[in-house]
Amino acid sequence: MNNDRGAAGIIVVGSANQDYIVRVPVPAGPGETVLASGLLQQPGGKGANQAVAMARLRGDVSFVGSVGDDADGAQLIRELRSEGVDTTNVEIISRGRTGLALVLVYDSGENSITVVPGTNFALTADRVSRTVGRIIAETGAATMVAQAEVLPEIITAAISAAAGAGARVILNLAPYQRVDPELLARCDPLVVNEAEASGLLGWEVRGAAAAQRAVGQLRHRTRSVVVTVGAEGACWADAENDGHVPAPVPSAVVDTTGAGDAFVGALAVRLAAGAGLEEAVTIGVRAGTFAVQSPGAQSSYPSPADIGLESAEGQVVTGV
Repeated sequence: MNNDRGAAGIIVVGSANQDYIVRVPVPAGPGETVLASGLLQQPGGKGANQAVAMARLRGDVSFVGSVGDDADGAQLIRELRSEGVDTTNVEIISRGRTGLALVLVYDSGENSITVVPGTNFALTADRVSRTVGRIIAETGAATMVAQAEVLPEIITAAISAAAGAGARVILNLAPYQRVDPELLARCDPLVVNEAEASGLLGWEVRGAAAAQRAVGQLRHRTRSVVVTVGAEGACWADAENDGHVPAPVPSAVVDTTGAGDAFVGALAVRLAAGAGLEEAVTIGVRAGTFAVQSPGAQSSYPSPADIGLESAEGQVVTGV
């Protein structure tokens, strides 16, 4: 890991996909054909996206994942390395197909995504457990971030290994899947959006007021929790405090693809640097808002200067 970067070491365990982004005016109805205005191919996957978002903000990041022995896999590794992400622990699966995502982006800026997991499902719990433990022992990495675009046993292995070694666990439960309550109890924070919070709680969470109620209930299941609410920002709670961070108004909403990953990446970097949860959420909201103003996922992520973390003289700002 590159220890000349700003934040303490972060391990990201998760997915890497090649994104195929298609721009269409509106969603197609059943049996309907809609003509696209363009096709864009970009690196993606929630794990890789978050790793890149962290590296852009000078996080010291090691990525644990799997890609296929194909052109897409080679490109994903090149892109991660070019961003400064340590890819030593990315496994290349012989005769495997790298994961891919079919992303439809509408003129409204909203999107719908279908993921073909491919070699992301080749990750094994034993390898993840051993790798996370080894990285922490060798580098002193103090934070582990996982998402849910992997098999359930991978989430279990990553959280158990990181918590067992004394690292802080951040879980972005996206897309939603059931997780053992004992694992949720170790998360600091658990990060979900409205739909994922609804899955956890069994009632519809929509809007900031409902999200504030949701964090009040979820704070008893985990060490801290964040519920993102899109254009309304994010609500958060830990054992002592809670709050709502509104989002700034973007100049335009071009593409929301990967904005949640920009949020998680920025949040993780600030927490790894010693910030409190409210400050980290504030920076995460700024990063997510910045990302929706450009097409694609990783290509839209901010630098420190873009979100007020760097002065005109190039010095990193420690508070917000």
